[in-house]
Amino acid sequence: MSRRRRLIAIGAASVVAVAGIGSGTANAAQARHKPGKDQRVLKILNKMTLEEKVAQLFVLQVYGTSADTTDPTDVAANQKLWGVDNAQQLIAKYHPGGIIYYYVDPPNLVSPQQVAHLSNGIQRAAMHTRVPIPETITTDQEQGSIVTRVPAPFTQFPGAQALGAARSTKNAFTTSKITGEELKAIGITQDYAPDSDVNVNPANPVIGVRSPGSDPSLVAQIASAEVDGYQAAGVIATAKHFPGHGDTDTDSHTGVPIINHTKEQWEKLDLPPFKADIAHGVDSIMTAHIIVPALDPSGDPATLSKPILTGILRDQLHYKGVVVTDALGMAGLRAKYGDDRIPVLAVKAGVDQLEKPPADDNGKGLYTLQRDSLINAVKSGEISESRIDQSVYRILKQKLDHGLFQHPYVDESKVAKRVGTPSHLATEQQITDQTTTLVKNEALPLKKDGKKVFVTGYGVATTQTLADDIHKRGPVTSVLQTGTSPSQATIDQAVAQAKNNDVTVVTTNAAWNSTAQQDLVKALVATGKPVIVASVRDAYDIGYFPEVKNYLVTYGYTPASLESLTKVLFGEINPKGKLPVMIPVAGHPDQTLYPYGYGLTFQK
Repeated sequence: MSRRRRLIAIGAASVVAVAGIGSGTANAAQARHKPGKDQRVLKILNKMTLEEKVAQLFVLQVYGTSADTTDPTDVAANQKLWGVDNAQQLIAKYHPGGIIYYYVDPPNLVSPQQVAHLSNGIQRAAMHTRVPIPETITTDQEQGSIVTRVPAPFTQFPGAQALGAARSTKNAFTTSKITGEELKAIGITQDYAPDSDVNVNPANPVIGVRSPGSDPSLVAQIASAEVDGYQAAGVIATAKHFPGHGDTDTDSHTGVPIINHTKEQWEKLDLPPFKADIAHGVDSIMTAHIIVPALDPSGDPATLSKPILTGILRDQLHYKGVVVTDALGMAGLRAKYGDDRIPVLAVKAGVDQLEKPPADDNGKGLYTLQRDSLINAVKSGEISESRIDQSVYRILKQKLDHGLFQHPYVDESKVAKRVGTPSHLATEQQITDQTTTLVKNEALPLKKDGKKVFVTGYGVATTQTLADDIHKRGPVTSVLQTGTSPSQATIDQAVAQAKNNDVTVVTTNAAWNSTAQQDLVKALVATGKPVIVASVRDAYDIGYFPEVKNYLVTYGYTPASLESLTKVLFGEINPKGKLPVMIPVAGHPDQTLYPYGYGLTFQK
């Protein structure tokens, strides 16, 4: 064993000893004093000051690719946000309970090896605080193409709605288990996934393909299988967004969604997936910044609603795990109350964990404001310290149950053997091949010949990757990326190129919300040349150009999704996906153009 690995092992053993964690008979005897309470957790809790307890409730963002970064860009970003240089200083100064990773500029996530080193640095900093408590390190890795934080060579599985199209709980379990194993290998201990929303609103701008579909039973089956997979890998799963974000045309990041379901409708549509997740022992549930008048007529968002989080989630559904908020900076949460009141009201409602405090208009993080508001609420008697203890207990118990105290570090030497392995990548492609849905067909499968195929539509990487995949099958290909809002000049250019080719393949991305994309497709169809439309996001696009004769849905634009699409285009595989949502007639959401469960295959 190397000297460094010996030091890590010794350090972990020391933490266990200091915290009083072990499996000996003395601890077992102590546990009998308070039935239902873990004496190891209580021993840690009793050492903590009020300030340390409150800090444990917060999950903070920090910039940098290493815990002790001195990179000027990272340092400047951290100084502006928190008044510290890096994660190491952040933890020493503020003692947060968790750190969330982002793939942003400047990013946390560059390569698997780098992330593992970052995670170890963060945990070392946490283990050198007055009361050594490992960090919950989390991210939003839902998979698919919409909410994915960890880049390749991490295995890029299809997202929830693609899994819904495949109708396979086995695949859902496998994707989340492998995802969890790879996350754990790089030190990420919690995933803010799966999405358990039932997407019944085709105009939903924030959920869409992040949901397994529009049928509560399907969503319940897929989401709970994902819960099982993550937790089998030893990663904390987080079902979201309770009580259900699937029927809104407002994005809670930028506005205040109101869900006008009756209580009976909510019980029928939104509740089943969360009941299934709870039955499967989900570790954590994330709240939604949405208003549901039938569940709480006060006008408070669910994150701040005691009737919803305590009355329903705790008392009626008997949920015992950790309740975490969606990001505290989202508009859906901040419209009614000031940032100083939000954490107080959230804890009073039943929240345990507070994710990502916002920044003020000058970019200064509001963590200290929100932390101090909670501390003052305890000192004034508005919140009892025992209520804070309840949440800290749940958080510490979760960390203990997932082995973070016993094994806070990852083995950096083994990352390459655990992330993006040939076996995982093969499984990724195998599962993705079962998701492509063929909705309308006159020209497929294509022949592997020297015809000219023009690839256009959304995405620089998407169109080029698809063209490359097609070219490997024989055709001569050309590419014009038009984006999600092509100008008339770009549309005219695409039409001119289409006329000089034998077949056009056009990729669309939420064309239901883009008149320009709709105009592009209609103009291409008007050339009279064969046109194949592939929606690489929502299935709903064809409602806005029903005249197309060939239409497929991939639900994502990962390289594996584009490879699967190409295999279907050339008949190498039979399309197996079935629509996980109903496609309505444009402008008439109650009129069905293609029903839930619809999907074509090639005739033998």
